[in-house]
Amino acid sequence: MDPTGAIYAAAGVAMFLAALLPRLLQRAPVSLPMIFLATGIILFSWLDWLPNPDPMANGAVVEHVTEACVIISLMGAGLALDRRVGWRRWMSTWRLLAITMPLTMLGVGFLGGWLLGLSAGGAVLLAAVLAPTDPVLASEVQVGEPTDVEEAEDETRFSLTSEAGLNDSLAFPFTYAAIAIVTVGVAPSGWIGGWLAIDVLWRLAAGVLVGLGVGWGLRRLFFRAPSKHFRLAEHGEGFVALASTFAAYGAAELIEGYGFLAVFVCACTIRAGESTNGYHKVLHSYIEQLERLFTIVILIFLGGAIAGGLFADITWTQVVVALLAILVIRPLAGWIGLAGGRTGRHERAVIAFFGVRGIGSIYYLAYALGHADFAEGRMLWSVVGLVIALSVLIHGVTTGPVMHSLDARRQAAAREKHGDASKASSTAV
Repeated sequence: MDPTGAIYAAAGVAMFLAALLPRLLQRAPVSLPMIFLATGIILFSWLDWLPNPDPMANGAVVEHVTEACVIISLMGAGLALDRRVGWRRWMSTWRLLAITMPLTMLGVGFLGGWLLGLSAGGAVLLAAVLAPTDPVLASEVQVGEPTDVEEAEDETRFSLTSEAGLNDSLAFPFTYAAIAIVTVGVAPSGWIGGWLAIDVLWRLAAGVLVGLGVGWGLRRLFFRAPSKHFRLAEHGEGFVALASTFAAYGAAELIEGYGFLAVFVCACTIRAGESTNGYHKVLHSYIEQLERLFTIVILIFLGGAIAGGLFADITWTQVVVALLAILVIRPLAGWIGLAGGRTGRHERAVIAFFGVRGIGSIYYLAYALGHADFAEGRMLWSVVGLVIALSVLIHGVTTGPVMHSLDARRQAAAREKHGDASKASSTAV
């Protein structure tokens, strides 16, 4: 039987489900990623004519598909944020980046070397790969579509969205460090100078500058072009959100900057212009639909990899490491990072707990294994795949009930303090 028709039919059903399920599962202990990961496991267990889902055998494809998914998600995250960038306004974000992320990396790296017996390069890579909160799979605990009220976002959703938008870029220098250790050697004298100058300072600065420049230029084009023919905001063309993503990413990569950072900065720069204009919703809606499509494909193939034996050699030690990474290291690091900040204790607990791991981790691992010969490549895929699967399950089951409970607490606190539930979004609980 020619499988072409079945593939198209299954793809159509999957897309309809992707459109319907988020509305049906808002408060249920089930998430969209859970459903499509399970779908992949079932399909690849039953149908032997499907393509080989092994990430080790398809590293280049995995790298580029997840790369596209992450940059699209980063554009969506930046466009969704109503709050302008600022030191005080983004204080929770800076704490998560400067304190929580390094602590998470130290914890994961230590477990990788101690319990898993990874080499120095392998432990650093595992730490880098599992450090960032994912901008793709964390979408269910992030802000919704853009609004025209800057303080409408609650601190929990804002913090998780802005953290996910920025920490992918901050994981990249350590991915490069792992590659350097494997390629050059453990001794810092062989690589530390070039790493600091190029992979840290130059690439970060280039990403920020390109994002600002491209974002500013596109903002002018969208809202203030001299001719109405070029003022795209008046024409409602949503697909230019994808053009903006590719332009920022490509320009940064051409000068060896961090494209992930450029895309998010570009999106925030666009969002800061004409903040009440409805065109932001058009751009965000288009990106959100593309992101969902990529996510479906990747999760189904991750499920296929699990069905195909990704966990065949998994050990109890690796299971313990994965559970500690999700349930202990990130929550503890998040609580420490946010202590003394503007979040209430319930918000702090939720932000610390929902450090979702996902598509970004797959990308970083595929990228690193494609650029250096890591002897533990198969083990790293198993551990990272297990962490993502557990994150999808644990966070998927808890997202709906936890966020609903937090929103109810916030509204109750607002009614008690102001007598007005509409002010609940900015009330710490």
